[in-house]
Amino acid sequence: MTKIKGKNVLITGGASGIGKLIGEQCLEKGANQIIIWDINENALNKTCEEFKAKGYAVHPYLVDVSDLAQIIDTSKKVLNQVGTIDILINNAGIVTGKPFHEQDHKSIHKTLEINTAAVMHITRAFIKPMIDQKIGHIINIASAAAMMANPNMSVYAGSKWAVLGWSESLRLELESLEGELHVTTVTPSYIDTGMFDGVKAPLLLPMLKPDTIVKAIINGIEKNKLFVRKPFMVNSLPLIKGILPTRAFDWFVGNILKVYKSMDEFKGH
Repeated sequence: MTKIKGKNVLITGGASGIGKLIGEQCLEKGANQIIIWDINENALNKTCEEFKAKGYAVHPYLVDVSDLAQIIDTSKKVLNQVGTIDILINNAGIVTGKPFHEQDHKSIHKTLEINTAAVMHITRAFIKPMIDQKIGHIINIASAAAMMANPNMSVYAGSKWAVLGWSESLRLELESLEGELHVTTVTPSYIDTGMFDGVKAPLLLPMLKPDTIVKAIINGIEKNKLFVRKPFMVNSLPLIKGILPTRAFDWFVGNILKVYKSMDEFKGH
């Protein structure tokens, strides 16, 4: 069981959305200090002021996680100024909702840099001290899109598929080492934070409320869960996909659940 109380917790994209809520929950559960990485300076300052006003120890870092040099430089500052990170929550992410042939090279590159490469580089920056102290928990926010294809979000889905495969491989590696070293992979469906504005929630896959998924993530951390999958239907996706032939799966997901039409009117950010 991972205890949040007394731990140093770093959250990327932690100034707003579910990142902010996760940070708040960790502080309420007695985290020693929260380290917030975010690209939005105004949101970063506002969130930190809000937390500090409640008496919490918070350390803000303005970081563009698509920039490897910034990741390396800022991680060194964190280790020197704050200390070893006990719980790392890789939450920062972006989405572009349009057909692949309408994507430009810049947006493809940026999505992969933030959603995939940054997760690996940030983890690499903090994982050795975790291994040395034989205690650490890494939480990777992937997506239900990491488990199935979806039109109009091919690059996003591809970036999250990569995170899922890497996260599971990392878990197996850490489990072979001595100590309490854990990885939890989170695969939620659409979350109602504004990131997916315009999305039409599929049948049996309702839009998740931020509080709901945050509560599940905190529970997953504390119970060392391998996966946090929400809503319930996401749990069955690997089984359904494994049993049904591809065309039958496409028919069920596309025509019955309406997943393949869910991004048709996307206008999120």
